[in-house]
Amino acid sequence: MSNSWLVRFFAVGMVCLSLGLCGTNVANAQGARPAVAQATPLQPWMDATLDADARADRMIHEMTLDEKIQLVHGAGWGVLRAGTPVAAGHNGGAGFVAGIARLHLPDLNLADSAVGVRMAAPESRYATLLPSVIGMAASWDPEAAFLYGSVIGRELRAQGYNMSIGGGVDLIREPRNGRNFEYASEDPILAGVMVGQIARGVQSNHVMGDIKHYAVNDQETGRNILNAVLDQRSLRETDLLAFQIAITMAHPAGVMCAYNHINGDYACENDFTLNQVLKRDWGFKGFVLSDWGGTHSTVKAALAGLDMDQPGDDNFFSDPLKQAVVDGKVPQARLDDMVHRIVRSMFANGVIDQPPMPRSVVDPFRGRDDAQKIEEESIVLLQNTGGILPIAAAKTKSIAIIGGHADVGVLSGGGSAQVDAPGGNAIDPGPGSSPWGKAIYFPSSPMRFIREQAAAGTKITYDAGSDPAQAAKAAASAQVAIVFVTQWMTEGQDSATLSLPDKQDDLVGAVAAANSNTIVVLETGGPVSMPWAGRVKGIVESWYPGIGGGEAIANILFGRVNPSGKLPVTFAATENDLPHPHVTGLTERTGNNGADAGGGRERVRTRPVEFPVDYNVEGMAVGYRWFQEKNLKPLFPFGFGLSYTHFAYSNLKVDADAKRVSFELRNTGAQAGDEIAEVYVMLPTSVGEPFRKLAGWKRVSLAAGASQTVEVAIDPLYLSIYSTEKNAWVRPSGEFLIEVGGSSAELPLRQSVRLATR
Repeated sequence: MSNSWLVRFFAVGMVCLSLGLCGTNVANAQGARPAVAQATPLQPWMDATLDADARADRMIHEMTLDEKIQLVHGAGWGVLRAGTPVAAGHNGGAGFVAGIARLHLPDLNLADSAVGVRMAAPESRYATLLPSVIGMAASWDPEAAFLYGSVIGRELRAQGYNMSIGGGVDLIREPRNGRNFEYASEDPILAGVMVGQIARGVQSNHVMGDIKHYAVNDQETGRNILNAVLDQRSLRETDLLAFQIAITMAHPAGVMCAYNHINGDYACENDFTLNQVLKRDWGFKGFVLSDWGGTHSTVKAALAGLDMDQPGDDNFFSDPLKQAVVDGKVPQARLDDMVHRIVRSMFANGVIDQPPMPRSVVDPFRGRDDAQKIEEESIVLLQNTGGILPIAAAKTKSIAIIGGHADVGVLSGGGSAQVDAPGGNAIDPGPGSSPWGKAIYFPSSPMRFIREQAAAGTKITYDAGSDPAQAAKAAASAQVAIVFVTQWMTEGQDSATLSLPDKQDDLVGAVAAANSNTIVVLETGGPVSMPWAGRVKGIVESWYPGIGGGEAIANILFGRVNPSGKLPVTFAATENDLPHPHVTGLTERTGNNGADAGGGRERVRTRPVEFPVDYNVEGMAVGYRWFQEKNLKPLFPFGFGLSYTHFAYSNLKVDADAKRVSFELRNTGAQAGDEIAEVYVMLPTSVGEPFRKLAGWKRVSLAAGASQTVEVAIDPLYLSIYSTEKNAWVRPSGEFLIEVGGSSAELPLRQSVRLATR
């Protein structure tokens, strides 16, 4: 952006004024509890030359039993529920654990931060809304993912937090899941790498990162009581593999266990997933914290590997845990391990030596620019019949913009990922925080930026799209019609269908019938069906585009940015093609099982009957693998995305051990562009996996006419299967088929290689 320093100065003031809470920062800062006392050289754990484990051991040696118990549970619901106590030192976030001043151990202040820092407005703060995580994953750009996390980390730090509780990596098994916008992909490798980079970015700011919801939290319907049923090999090769990749890449401070059961046991008291897999097999050194209200026992949970109970007012890890230790039901060594994991994570991430300085000023311009950059890489061009895009500004004399509140803003996702919009909801402005359970639009108007990029004198009209007949009339009078359609998704509820809500399919159909040059821009939380796809010329998936979304969308539509995003999830043509045509357990009354919708994280007020979700239906064949196995044609395949240029692949070479592939990539079009070159592998037929699966990729930038030799490394893990007999990953022997191309359904290069067992 080209704002002068003076414009930026006044704009920062306007952001504060728009929140309706200016003038409170100083008072809040004066009343804030110091993050940590001044260290003295007499305390051996403050010796920064020691490693984190040694420092933690020295500090724990000085702790009393009560102090240890204090660290393994939160201080209650706090600001999440009206009328509940708020602890001294609480920073206004989702969670709080009191520190130990005499040991110079700071408080832990945890914040919801899946797509930006939640609940900033009540504390007179500003937070950047980033594009949805699924949108970021559509960039297939690990550097963009790291930037994504670093934005969150630096804004958490500026606001006085020292731990993020974002980092969702659950697979998109259920495309109607209300939280898919917080997750990354149906593919475990893409999901693991991208979310692992987010966590790395967060922790680069001396803020502790988190990976969640461990594990198989793949739908919201019945999330508190459902039992996710999946055989061990499939579990290891899909959902757990995504976590394994992210956790071993990022070494996060925390892993948050989910609400659901996994093969019979609650995720937060599941010995197999917590002790055997996470801590033993993967060597995880951080701590396991429960999702809010996800703890159900004291002794069983502690022995199964849970280290911190949140929010902590359920009394599982307070006095009952202390008594269990005294009685010998929970060994003292286990409590010490819980505390060690927490304290060593604080040392390892610098939150003790380099604590955040509360109430610093967030730079909204830097955040907005970063959000826009990420969104511009994330938008996916799905259809471009007749080259209608990019819009030729000089030749386009009139544009009708229809629907989606595109005149004022862009949509965001709900629940605990909801960031407060500056000035309040763009379609219903007002100061303060965003209410739970309501769609919130951010003030980044696509119409404004379309108007800026259109040629002078272009007639631009807007129709709300509430009446299809009226919208069709508006479209008929324009040269080009751009329809914005939206799908609001939120924590706590799933969509019953892949269809767009509020009869928007009828709206698109009416507009397309009236104007042959119709372009549809989707703002969705995940895949949707498109019965009108064959009647429109352009389809652009922008996901939830973030605070820079309006300009990013316009830049794609007019060609200032060449689209390069590719789908991280399959778009099915119909629910009947899915492994589960209906969301398991979803009825008009099921929802989130009697959850309190009054705000914050939900609590179960009834005791509905537990039900199984049988993921063995698809097993390892998640997403695009299912479509291959069943020979089904999706609406748009995994890995698909168009560009304003074209790319050609040639000269594939695979080394003898299939650890690396190389090929030539040429930009055969007339303009520069980025291609996401994808590598897939099909294992020998003997292993029982009749589908190709992603094994690697590289994002490549090429000028018009340029070519490049591209090399992609293949992790040996991705050529392996999980042997339950050996409790280990094993590479089978036989013919491996390596395929390379621009999507899971378009792979022009193929080469077989015979490998031995390993």
